[in-house]
Amino acid sequence: RYIFFLDPCNIDLVHQKIKSIALCVSACPRKELKTLADIQKFAENNGSSLCSYELQPSEYTTDPRANKLCPKYPVPESAPIPFFHRCAPVNISCYAKFAEALITFVSDSSVLHRLISGVLTSKEIIMGLCLLSLVLSMILMVIIRYISRVLVGILTILVILGSLGGTGVLWWLYAKQRMSANAVETQIAKDNIQALLIYAISATVFTVILYLIMLVMRKRVALTIALFHVAGKVFIHLPLLVFQPFWTFFVLIVFWTYWIVVLLFLGTTGSPVPNEEGFVEFRMAGPLKYIWWYHAVGLIWISEFILACQQMTVAGAVVTYYFTREKRNLPLTPILASVNRLVCYHLGTVAKGSFIITLVKIPRMILMYIHTQLKGKENACARCMLKACICCLWCLEKCLTYLNQNAYTATAINSTSFCTSAKDAFVILVENALRVAAINTVGDFMLFLGKVLIVCSTGLAGIMLLNYQQDYTIWVLPLIIVCLFAFLVAHCFLSIYEMVVDVLFLCFAIDTKYNDGSPGREFYMDKVLMEFVENSRKSLKEVGRGGGAEGRELKPM
Repeated sequence: RYIFFLDPCNIDLVHQKIKSIALCVSACPRKELKTLADIQKFAENNGSSLCSYELQPSEYTTDPRANKLCPKYPVPESAPIPFFHRCAPVNISCYAKFAEALITFVSDSSVLHRLISGVLTSKEIIMGLCLLSLVLSMILMVIIRYISRVLVGILTILVILGSLGGTGVLWWLYAKQRMSANAVETQIAKDNIQALLIYAISATVFTVILYLIMLVMRKRVALTIALFHVAGKVFIHLPLLVFQPFWTFFVLIVFWTYWIVVLLFLGTTGSPVPNEEGFVEFRMAGPLKYIWWYHAVGLIWISEFILACQQMTVAGAVVTYYFTREKRNLPLTPILASVNRLVCYHLGTVAKGSFIITLVKIPRMILMYIHTQLKGKENACARCMLKACICCLWCLEKCLTYLNQNAYTATAINSTSFCTSAKDAFVILVENALRVAAINTVGDFMLFLGKVLIVCSTGLAGIMLLNYQQDYTIWVLPLIIVCLFAFLVAHCFLSIYEMVVDVLFLCFAIDTKYNDGSPGREFYMDKVLMEFVENSRKSLKEVGRGGGAEGRELKPM
């Protein structure tokens, strides 16, 4: 675990390096060793050979080579340097030079080599844990429909306890400050009391509004749970959906590789011209000057196009599942059927949607570049305006991305153009704004808890396994790698799950808008969603026809 230098004072002052044999030992000599017999006894007791590996501990006192292959005695007392794991002499005349040389030696390669060796030593465990995170993500996608109600309960309890606790603490601090201020009246104390009172009142108002919102949205949470339940069934009937992130990632890697190759070719496009320093530059003239911009825009547009193709493929497969009454009559491979429809009919829709995102993303990236270049040079007003513009464009990009995803779903349902589908999707989302808010807030938190569960489970397993190697390798870096990979895998899988939930919601909204369950207008929805509709109708009868906000919301959309 440690490195011991046979001659720590043999230092190369020019290159600041230790010119000594370095041995791997399990312990540093914590007391002075005066003779070869002491060195031999230390090796036998601690299993650490302080002489070169050519000698066995039993030969230390008998072999004449011991004078050259063993450290000069007396061997000074030494202690391990934290993290670097070097045996540093405690009292030595060359300590300052030794420390300087050690820092140079460590900065060259030691820490990096130890980290890399820790990863290589634990590569089997890392691969096994990465596979474990993959399996846990797939299992979670199947069972999340059974634990969604528990996750919603956890969220509700956390919100109630957090808001009540924060408000109570503020009022308690206000009362405490008010009582202590009666003895000593200062202006600072008055200002603090006034600020605490404002904070406590604001927190109380926020808590009351939050509880009213939770009361109003409690029915919409039931819809979120039902959609999660149906989404689990979708993955059982369409298991190839699980591998959708892998195909998208593979296509993106192929495209990015091609883009980089073309970029390298563009670097040597034009006429070779020697510059002032005697080197050759390739200078482009005419339209070739602007080919870089074309190439950069192509990177953004085609990357967004590939991601949009994934969204359209998932939407087409889920729409096929939802609007097929008899699930046994589903196509053999709904995913491939969705890809076929995409290639034959909807490539223009996907291209237009991804181009709109590109038109918003490019100005934001230009503004970010300008902000980076002017950092520290612009005044406060210009900096604030730049950040505000960047923030607004980012919000617009996120809204358009969400609208595009729903437009692709509407296209998969009605086979309409992009603009028509976007308009229809927007109308549906506005009509169900509260339900959309409930699904996005509660659903996102549930998926976040799922990601945390996978990362924590994988990390715990990693700590248990890597703990056995802590004596001879650094396992912090392997554990970080495993946790990052687990989060990436969980994010990819649960993002597909989130996409499926959004598609199911739009299908449900359209189903309840045009059907009412009467003969000839039967619902297409799953039994779980049907139960939700029936419960909503019962609540409607209890409230009274047309009376109250809750009754209005529970009418067919």
